[in-house]
Amino acid sequence: MRRAGKAWLVAGGAFGVCLSFVALLVVGTYSTAAGLAGGAGGSANGTVALAKGAVPALYQGLVQRWGNLCPAINPALLAAQLYQESGWNPRAVSPADARGIAQFIPGTWAGHGVDGDGDGDRDIWDPKDAIPSAASYDCELAGYVKNVPGDPASNMLAAYNAGAYRVIKHGGVPPISETRNYVRIIKSLEKSFARPVGRVDPSRQAASAIHYAQGKLGTPYLWGGTGTAAQNGRFDCSGLTQAAYESVGIRLPRVANDQYNAGPHPSREELLPGDLVFFSDDLTNSRAIRHVGIYVGGGYMIDAPRTGAVIRFDRIDTPDYFGATRVTAEGAAALPTHLPQT
Repeated sequence: MRRAGKAWLVAGGAFGVCLSFVALLVVGTYSTAAGLAGGAGGSANGTVALAKGAVPALYQGLVQRWGNLCPAINPALLAAQLYQESGWNPRAVSPADARGIAQFIPGTWAGHGVDGDGDGDRDIWDPKDAIPSAASYDCELAGYVKNVPGDPASNMLAAYNAGAYRVIKHGGVPPISETRNYVRIIKSLEKSFARPVGRVDPSRQAASAIHYAQGKLGTPYLWGGTGTAAQNGRFDCSGLTQAAYESVGIRLPRVANDQYNAGPHPSREELLPGDLVFFSDDLTNSRAIRHVGIYVGGGYMIDAPRTGAVIRFDRIDTPDYFGATRVTAEGAAALPTHLPQT
């Protein structure tokens, strides 16, 4: 949540000029962006590609390969499931004794685990077995419900949650709130793991989130700060971004690396004011993100940089720039609230 770097120093009359610049930039950018159409995640040939760094490099090849095992799944959907289940923690154990990165219960593993790496064993703790097993199990379920009307991926996810019998009986996702919520969450998270094709729709809440952050310029940084009265209204980096989006009714997770999955990921060239911008010493792994700010245009963000500094404008084009997220209410609401720590 902390990032070192040189500030863009703003003082006296220049401060007001900067605020005017930001206001004009936001209005101008959104006037241009209003007519842009969004694109589905994927690549030019129709194969879904993963967003930069969204899957840790250690598992990216496995997810990309096994996520194409059958037509009902894709790498981004498989990634969304694994992230929802374990947060990429290969040693995760749930209260129900679900184990490993794919959170198989031992009984289910006994019947559906596969030897993904061909080393002669099926190890529930080994991602090289568990990730292929998750994909294989998804495809097995998809086969059971292949003749059910509707979206094959949604029916597969519903079968994963409620059982194939219920999906077949109801002719699609059954009217069970837990099951429908599970399908919604995974399908929403899928968008945050897919590399967008074409333009990403502009955010309607972004200008108000920026306005909130602007009102905090000059406030001293506080590690762990979320802006409470007891903290004298001070913030750290992710506390500021969380509060800015909460001011427009979107609840983000507390820490920066979880905020990365709150929506699709525009490229550097497609950034719009209000996008969250992220920084990391490991540019291959979103779980290693350590700093976040709110993009305001022109290569600058508003951020709470570090102890001893104040909330200010900083440049984003630094060697540790990781990527960006265009926050959506749907994406934020889909994020798991209690991820195991890796």
